[in-house]
Amino acid sequence: MKVYVAATLKGFFGRNDEVEVKGNTVKKVLDGLLGEYPDAKKGLYDENGSLRGFINIFVNDENFTDRSKWEKEFDENAEIILLPTIAGGAAKRESIISEERRKEITLDDKEIERFGRHLLLREIGVKGQKRIKAARVIVFGAGALASPVLQYLAAAGVGKITVVDAEEVNTADLQSQVIHTERDINRPKAASAKDTLRHLNKKTEVDAVNTEINAGNIEGLLEGHDVAIDCSDNYRARYLIGDACAIKGIPLVFGAVYQFEGQVSVFNFEDGPCYRCAFPEPPAPGLVPTCAEGGTISPLSGIIGSIQANEALKLITGIGEILSGKLFVFDSLNLRSRILKIERRETCPICGKDPSIYEVEDFDYEDFCGLRENEDEEPVEGIEPEELAKRIDSGEPITLIDVREPHERAINRFPDAKVIPIGQLARRQKELDPDLDTIFICKEGKRSILAINTLREAGYKGPMFNLKGGIDAAKDIVLSHENAWL
Repeated sequence: MKVYVAATLKGFFGRNDEVEVKGNTVKKVLDGLLGEYPDAKKGLYDENGSLRGFINIFVNDENFTDRSKWEKEFDENAEIILLPTIAGGAAKRESIISEERRKEITLDDKEIERFGRHLLLREIGVKGQKRIKAARVIVFGAGALASPVLQYLAAAGVGKITVVDAEEVNTADLQSQVIHTERDINRPKAASAKDTLRHLNKKTEVDAVNTEINAGNIEGLLEGHDVAIDCSDNYRARYLIGDACAIKGIPLVFGAVYQFEGQVSVFNFEDGPCYRCAFPEPPAPGLVPTCAEGGTISPLSGIIGSIQANEALKLITGIGEILSGKLFVFDSLNLRSRILKIERRETCPICGKDPSIYEVEDFDYEDFCGLRENEDEEPVEGIEPEELAKRIDSGEPITLIDVREPHERAINRFPDAKVIPIGQLARRQKELDPDLDTIFICKEGKRSILAINTLREAGYKGPMFNLKGGIDAAKDIVLSHENAWL
């Protein structure tokens, strides 16, 4: 039996994206996987032995995530996909833009010339182009995914675009965030994106909102928009956006990328599922790396973002087959794509039979996404890069543990650090000296916290510290004189 493993889970399966295992049921396959890769148990199951809520299991494109299907037998040639969150046709359907609003729109001679290639399409034509001009779209994020989304929507003639982002442009962004240029470094991303769109289409009204979304402002930001597009880069934002859109009944075009893989779907459309139906809960902090930690090939965001823009324009014009109830999964490394079925969950707290969340403010997203410290849990002590540098220079005996992925260590190594992946820490704890301070290192200082908590659960009693900010914070202090860069 061939099992396909998504990129965010490959670290638990020896970096393999395909694994051969015997079994004709999901349960047998999972047991076989854990027999060969015992460290994967932490990635697949929570402390209660339940499959983690951010993972879906598909067999030949049918969703087998529900445990009630795990004993159902299937053919030995079936394909199984372990898919976590990261994230045709020309049938006529109703547009999300009303006839009244469409009739209020006019196209002048310049617009008719500019959008002539749309007007020639039978499925769009004059009526469709008027709907595009009448549309009000909000895009969360102004980074890699948003770069093609924003530019294609403005180029297509969308009447109003609101772009929401709290970050500033930095040098590392320029690899994939093609809406920005070198002159935009240190500028707010929302303002930079607005300037680009203004030069692209002066008739598109662009509202740049330089703020971080939260439970208090998300519904207000959505007010007055026809469709929302999620181009965010963290789980807290994704659940905030997903829940708010579901509560307000606004179609949501979701997109996500990681390394060489991308996902696209449309939620809250024509009684289709919401984001929580697809991914009931986020992964624990540090369990899987983010795109910032694991990297992303630059053209992938262009591919996935373009599909998001395409879905948005189909919603606006009322044409084509929408990715509602479906998840488009794209593997750019092996040039494979699939469309997987996503169903509404009866137990969904937003759109299920017995909903428990009616307002965004009622839900604690900090706690849900694991961002709030547990008062009952012993806090993780941190060490500043400056202090670590002094201890290394003084020759003080300490243990350094690097929990990063191999490709991350290939970019820069940490001097004298011992490499132990998080999944191996519990069984390799005897390699640590409980009489010495052990300092854990990752890229941003998040996975190392998970590493410390993992060892605590395993019973390790020695003193442990997290390098605050990880390699990113230490590279100019600890590594600059160690010849650690390539």
